[in-house]
Amino acid sequence: MSPERISSERILVSVPDRVLRDALGQLPDGVNLIEWAMDGPAPVPEIDLVVMPYMGATKKLAHLAGVQTRLVQSQAIGYDGADAVLPTGTVLANAATVHEASTAELTVALILAAQRGLPDFVRAAAAGQWSRPARQHASLADRTVLLIGYGGVSRAIEARLLPFETTIVRVARTARDDENGRVHAFADLADLLPQADIVVVAVPLTPETHHLVDDAFLSRMSDGALLVNIARGPVADTDALLAHASSGRVRLALDVTDPEPLPDGHPLFALPNVLVSPHVGGASTAMLPRMVRLLRTQIERMQRGEEPLNVVLGRPAAG
Repeated sequence: MSPERISSERILVSVPDRVLRDALGQLPDGVNLIEWAMDGPAPVPEIDLVVMPYMGATKKLAHLAGVQTRLVQSQAIGYDGADAVLPTGTVLANAATVHEASTAELTVALILAAQRGLPDFVRAAAAGQWSRPARQHASLADRTVLLIGYGGVSRAIEARLLPFETTIVRVARTARDDENGRVHAFADLADLLPQADIVVVAVPLTPETHHLVDDAFLSRMSDGALLVNIARGPVADTDALLAHASSGRVRLALDVTDPEPLPDGHPLFALPNVLVSPHVGGASTAMLPRMVRLLRTQIERMQRGEEPLNVVLGRPAAG
């Protein structure tokens, strides 16, 4: 494809809302935007780049049936369930590079809140009480943190936890060594779990990771250890979480739950050693500028006839 052909190629991009449309600003010549929230049939039969809504969009992929598109861009990192809905031959890219910083921030916030007893202080203040703890809360300093699932989010978490004087132990699907030392395999979890003060779960939801955190997993954790789930709710068995937290043996900090949203009055809410946030890992002001940067890069690559970034399902057509 010649440079002249690339520069003159017209590209149609659909975005799900006006906020993202306005944030994209002025795009290169030949790039046109339309709004489509994917809540019904496509407004036109051919859309070069389809941007999915941020939350709850997986089922909406069915509306791509009959639409000619070169790339579907998710606004999330996870894409569990998409392969069952995405029309055959459609290419899906995830939003790697968009949510890592924000999710890592929330992870550190959940850890610090749980370690230093902030929920207890908030509850006491809401009751109009000054409440000094009967004993010292655990520090984050000098703790061993086990990161399960060593992708972009975990690398961002690691970078933020190391200055807190922690020891980081990393686990991924396959063992390897890198510039920071050993990355253990999932097969090592049984031996690693008892050594950890804090366990952070950041794996994608797959058939292999469904209920990874079960009774056996939690039983291997040391007494008083903290489990942080910022992955997907079904990665953990909710009944097992409730049983172990109710006994007081382990503590929980959950940004994701199963079911989600967690129903009003669910017993997990009532436990003082459980901290629940409503799946807001990526939902910060850091998201929009990073999403815009990724979309502009995808558009520019499409204009140059280059393959898109972050493809997780399907195969891009040759340029």
